[in-house]
Amino acid sequence: MTVSAAPPVPDVFDPRRYATGVPYGAYRVLRDHHPVAWQAEPEVLGWPAGPGFWAVTRHADVVRVLKDSATYSSFLGATQIRDPDPDDLPFIRRMMLNQDPPGHGRLRRLVSRAFTPGRVDRFTLVVAERARALCAGALERARAGDGTVDLVDAVTDDYALLNLADLLGVPGADRGLLLHWTRRVIGYQDPDEAGPGVRDAAGRPVNPRSPAALRDMFAYAQQLAAHKRRHPADDVMTALAHDAELADAELEMFFFLLTVAGNDTVRSAAPGGLLALAEHPAEYGRLRAGRVDVDSAVDELLRWHPPVLTFRRTAARDTELAGRRIRAGEKVVVFHAAANRDERAFTDPDRLELSRGPNPHVSFGDGPHVCLGAHFARLQLRVLYREVLRVLPVLRTAGAPRRLVSNFINGIKSLYVQID
Repeated sequence: MTVSAAPPVPDVFDPRRYATGVPYGAYRVLRDHHPVAWQAEPEVLGWPAGPGFWAVTRHADVVRVLKDSATYSSFLGATQIRDPDPDDLPFIRRMMLNQDPPGHGRLRRLVSRAFTPGRVDRFTLVVAERARALCAGALERARAGDGTVDLVDAVTDDYALLNLADLLGVPGADRGLLLHWTRRVIGYQDPDEAGPGVRDAAGRPVNPRSPAALRDMFAYAQQLAAHKRRHPADDVMTALAHDAELADAELEMFFFLLTVAGNDTVRSAAPGGLLALAEHPAEYGRLRAGRVDVDSAVDELLRWHPPVLTFRRTAARDTELAGRRIRAGEKVVVFHAAANRDERAFTDPDRLELSRGPNPHVSFGDGPHVCLGAHFARLQLRVLYREVLRVLPVLRTAGAPRRLVSNFINGIKSLYVQID
């Protein structure tokens, strides 16, 4: 009897791989044979080589890492795969995303106070009106042209951006800044999204979360907060600007987090969900016929197309995970998209089942850092999908989608559909 050797560890680091689709085949190899696997960090797209990291791909291990902040720290090295410049690390650690309990919990409670029930109710009404207007505009655009329309350009980008701007209280004339900052921070690995970017004296790219790259966003945050103190309104920035417990530096970091994460969660999830529906007409038909609850469909579409692909932690002490010894200081990266297709947690995970339940996907994370805006993201997706169901009885793609070059965000840059 012979025992076959395990297949080699596939590379799931290179962001260019994701431009052609999420590498689910490679993820399965990792889950089945190398559930905690060492990945090299070669120089890619001008970004310097790094020391490597542990890739965690099974659902149970991902949840374990996300829940155990004492062992797997967000603070020590922040939450991006690439190591920040050591000089930038103290600055980056000020972000709520890059803190551990109890400091993280304090900041989370402060920002949560801004989302009052009344504000949420008003936001829901605005979102519904916006979804109707954008879908109607997409229909007009298609009928005036060749019968096709890019749903990213016509609907989902503006939908996410305008919803966020309304929630924050950003004036209409400034709303384009939010998309500019989001593309610069989220799409920094993609030459189409990032543009020339910020370079250091040696011509190397600068981390988009560094003080140099965020100076203009933070200056705007302070200007907007000052305006809200003079002219209060029913929005989140007014609430934050008047919170005596919130320091100026913390307000800047909240503006950064809400602008980038608040925008791109929906901006990435919405076209991904629409693409999944277009590629699965039988499931789309069940949803249109009312045989599937929209809430259930939202979570299955999030499982199928998680907006965030990866998050990094740093081992705070020597530990063991899935039989691998991890040393203190080593990077541990959880792969949300891989965990969401794990046969150990989901029955037939490579099948889209809009009525799936239970559905313990990790698209919004888990543990103390579970996405603060998950409720708002689900709300926006639910409203948008309902409007698309009404407007587009048939959802059919007109060409392959263009995907973001990123090992962090599961982005879609364009999604053309045929309007009959």
